[in-house]
Amino acid sequence: MPMLSEVGSSELLAGLTTLLSIFIITLYLVLRNRQPPKTLVPNEKVSLKLISREEISHDTRLLRFALPSKDHILGLPTGNHISLIATINGEMVIRSYTPVSSDDDVGFMDLVVKIYFKNVHPKFPAGGKMTQHLEAMKVGDSIDVRGPKGRIHYLGDGKYEVKKKDEVGRILGHKIGMIAGGSGITPMLQVASEILKNPNDRSQIFLLYANQTPEDILCKDIIARMEKDARFKVWYTVDRAPPTGWDYSVGFVDKEMLARRMPAPGPNTAIMMCGPPPMIKFACLPNLEALGFDEKELMVF
Repeated sequence: MPMLSEVGSSELLAGLTTLLSIFIITLYLVLRNRQPPKTLVPNEKVSLKLISREEISHDTRLLRFALPSKDHILGLPTGNHISLIATINGEMVIRSYTPVSSDDDVGFMDLVVKIYFKNVHPKFPAGGKMTQHLEAMKVGDSIDVRGPKGRIHYLGDGKYEVKKKDEVGRILGHKIGMIAGGSGITPMLQVASEILKNPNDRSQIFLLYANQTPEDILCKDIIARMEKDARFKVWYTVDRAPPTGWDYSVGFVDKEMLARRMPAPGPNTAIMMCGPPPMIKFACLPNLEALGFDEKELMVF
């Protein structure tokens, strides 16, 4: 017969093995379910350092900012945006931007920025204060960021949460029309990216993107990748086009263009807009209402 001490040792070893197994399984479950730390804290500023910059075109830059650690995510709900804050010539300047990166990207935030240089547009001879500040930033410089901001939150599978005044409403739109002008494309791409990365999201996207010229179109590579998904359709319109080689519309957004490029009004349709205020106020809202869209189906960033 085995000695009592040998029996005790075997039972002790078996007990330790069981405890170790439980510990390993528990640790695995904790690590698997652990949420990465979020950078954004409501109503607080965080300073982010510029770590790289890429020239996309003569007036467009891709700026990458480091988050507080390589494990951080930005923590920005889909449909929300951030504010950049800087003191420029003794004046505090705050501007809104929507990153082209998402919370799938860990450790960094990407912004696509169109630079409005001075002495280019006769109506705005001073140019854009914030965009020229961003253009002047060198790798290693920092800027203050605050967020999340915004009234629109995409919940997934055609469901949107929209804050209007003191109320929070829900919009259902599996057919989602998107109307963007200039740099107003970035909120649209943020929502579209969230939709398209989920094969179970039943949403269909109809994007109408307006610019002054074909050269002003931002994020062409991102849009081209999205076009490979059957759920995403895009149509462009420009104020001025070359004599040949342009297969899309020329002219301002109008009722006829919206009727052809947006999904028809209905209980499962919603429209999102972001662009210059005159475009939204005079070209989009009245024409959409004339086409039969209810005010509750219209979302403006």
